[in-house]
Amino acid sequence: MQHRIFLKAIQAFEAAARLSSFALAAEELFVTPSAVSHQIKLLEEQIGVRLFHRVHRSVVLTDAGRRYAEEVAAAFARIETATRNVGRTEKSDILTVHSAPSIAAQWLMPRLARFSALYPDIDVSVHASTTLLDLTDERVDVDIRYGTVPLQPAGVLALPLPPETIVPLCSPRLANGAHPIRTVDDLRYHTLIHSEVCLVRWRDWLRDYAKVKLDATRGPRFDRSFMAIGAAVDGLGVCLESLLLAERELEGRKLVAPLGLEGPKVSGYTFSVLKSRADLPKIKNFQDWLFAELSSGSEWRGGREGQQRAANEGPSASNRSGSGSSEPAGGNQG
Repeated sequence: MQHRIFLKAIQAFEAAARLSSFALAAEELFVTPSAVSHQIKLLEEQIGVRLFHRVHRSVVLTDAGRRYAEEVAAAFARIETATRNVGRTEKSDILTVHSAPSIAAQWLMPRLARFSALYPDIDVSVHASTTLLDLTDERVDVDIRYGTVPLQPAGVLALPLPPETIVPLCSPRLANGAHPIRTVDDLRYHTLIHSEVCLVRWRDWLRDYAKVKLDATRGPRFDRSFMAIGAAVDGLGVCLESLLLAERELEGRKLVAPLGLEGPKVSGYTFSVLKSRADLPKIKNFQDWLFAELSSGSEWRGGREGQQRAANEGPSASNRSGSGSSEPAGGNQG
């Protein structure tokens, strides 16, 4: 018996067994009856067992043929079910993304529905941590990192994401409360919230305001930007954070930028993929979509209109004292 059984022969046998006729099987398969007879003869020779009794112009399954027909019919039914299910429930690709936690929670997650709508055949699996991964082991497809990028292994492509703007942020109630925030000096009446992994910290930001006396050593500290943003929303104080990461809170008026939307710009995020896999459709589509999302508008959509509303309702951003930029320190943002 040969080990390789041709599917065409099995298909001819299944049809002939089910219809009890070579002629009807040939009609169903769009071949001639002699072609069906030839395929079944080949199958019998391959397996060394007679499958049909040929009686005059009709065919009757042998006992071995009947048992074999039951098994083949069950196998064909499983194939038919699997074929229906793969089109109904299975996705063609799974894209595994590893990301720094804060950009995953604050920026990526709220937008994944847009990506899925554009590419319904790609399922996205997101893993958020500050662990430095080795892309060469191919456990993940994309790595979005924050902070100083170490020397990349050969074959890894690291693309910088557009720079983000860092500004003081607080709740509207705090900005317009008993001690309104109109100038940098007004911050002395408020608690400074520290994002310990942010590339621009309060001490960096305050270098441009040397005449302002603020104690940048005091205040609660968080090792994840989304925690610092959440604390500011809750009215704990003023955080120094990215307009990109706080976009939802700004749009929802949970946070305002009391001193305006201008501030230090820092390129903290990188998008890394293996060069050998960069042109895979699932990776290329995600890369193109992500960069298009980042460039499709300001870090805070409608930011200036919203900032004007904040100015009309409370402290004027135009009265803030000075502006400038800071040189970022190293770090890994959560």
